[in-house]
Amino acid sequence: MDYNFDHIVERRGSSCCKWDSPCAKDLLPMWIADMDFEVAPFIKEALRRRVEHGVFGYECIPEKYYQTIIDWFLRRHDWRIDRNSMIVTIGVVPAISAILQALTQPGDQVVVLTPIYNCFFSSIRNSKCEAVEVPLRYDPRGYEIDWTALEAALSSDKARILLWCSPHNPACRVWSRPEIQRMIKLCQRHGVRIVSDEIHCEFVHGLNLHFPTATFNDDVITCVAPSKAFNIAGLQNAIIVCNDAATRERIDRAININETCDVNPFGVEAVIAAYKYGDEWIDQLNEYILENFDHVNEAISEALPAVHITPLQGTYLAWLDCRAYGLTSEQLVEHIAKHGGVLLNAGTMYGKAGEGFVRMNLATQRARVEQGTQGIIKALSMLEPQN
Repeated sequence: MDYNFDHIVERRGSSCCKWDSPCAKDLLPMWIADMDFEVAPFIKEALRRRVEHGVFGYECIPEKYYQTIIDWFLRRHDWRIDRNSMIVTIGVVPAISAILQALTQPGDQVVVLTPIYNCFFSSIRNSKCEAVEVPLRYDPRGYEIDWTALEAALSSDKARILLWCSPHNPACRVWSRPEIQRMIKLCQRHGVRIVSDEIHCEFVHGLNLHFPTATFNDDVITCVAPSKAFNIAGLQNAIIVCNDAATRERIDRAININETCDVNPFGVEAVIAAYKYGDEWIDQLNEYILENFDHVNEAISEALPAVHITPLQGTYLAWLDCRAYGLTSEQLVEHIAKHGGVLLNAGTMYGKAGEGFVRMNLATQRARVEQGTQGIIKALSMLEPQN
C-alpha cells in the first residue's frame, strides 16, 4: 500500500503544542520533534474500534501488547527482548527520570554527549544530579565521539550513569557497532551504568543500521517507544527494558512513586497496531523524510554556502551550523522567525556545544519543507558571514 505523506492536516486550533503555542503564532513551526503526518490508517482503525466500545476505565495491559513489541524488535532490529525485562510507563522522559531517581544519589554525575536532547538536562537536574557535558567532535562531515574526554568524565568517582542517545538527537548520528562496543568497554572499566534512549531507532537512513545498545551488553537499560515513529506521543506509552531483576525492581518502584505506571487504553491499542502492521508505513516514511532532507540540504548548500548541515544518518531532524554569522543560537532563531517566518530550535537547548546551531524538524509535508527552507534562506541571506 502506498501512503500519502503529502496530505496536509490542519493542526492549528487543535490545542497542538507545535502549532498552537504562543511562540508559534503566525510562524511555520519546524521546531519541536512532533510529526505533522496523519497517523497510519491501521492505528486509526484500532482506536476507532476502541472508541466504539464506549468504556474507558483502568487498563489491564494484555499479553499481546508485550508480544507485539517483542516481535517488532526481533524482526526489525534483531533484538530478542525478554518479556520479564519490560516495564511500561507513560513516556521516555518519565522513564529516564525514574531510572535516574532509582539508580543515583543527589550529587552523583550523569555523563552526556553534547549537543544532546534537552530534556536529559531537566531529568538530571530534577534527580539532583550533575550533568557532565562531553562535547562531540564536530566537522561538516558529522560528529564523532571524543574518546579521551569521555573516558576522563567516566573516570570521575562521582560518575554513575552515561545517558546515551541512539540514534543521537540532534547530531543525527547512528552509532556504529565498533563505537557502541568501545563505549560499553569504557563504561564497564569505570563502573558506569548505561541508560540508552532509543526513541528514534526507527529513523535510520541510507546504508546505516541501528544496533540496539542492549544487544552488546545485558546491563544496558533501554527506553523505547513508538511515539516518534508513529506520531502517537499524545497517547503516552513507553517501555523500559532492564534485564537485571534487582535493578528493575528499583526502577519499577520509582515509577510507582511518581505515579507514572498507568497507561491509557488508547495508547495500548495504538502500540499493538503500530508494531503489528507498521513495517511498510515506517519504511515509506523514512524514504519521504530522507527526500525532505535532500531538498533542504541541496537548497541551503547552494544559496547559503556558509551554512553546513550535518549528514542525516538518523532521526527526522536537520542540524544547521550557522556559526559563520557570528550570532548566538537564540539570535539566529529570532532572526529567522522575524525575517523568514519559520520557528526553529536554538542549538543551545542541547548544551553548550550547540551554540551557533539551529535544529529543523523535517517531519512535515514537502510543501511545508519547501516553504520553511525558503524562509531560512531569505532570513540568512540578509546576514554577512563573519569568516
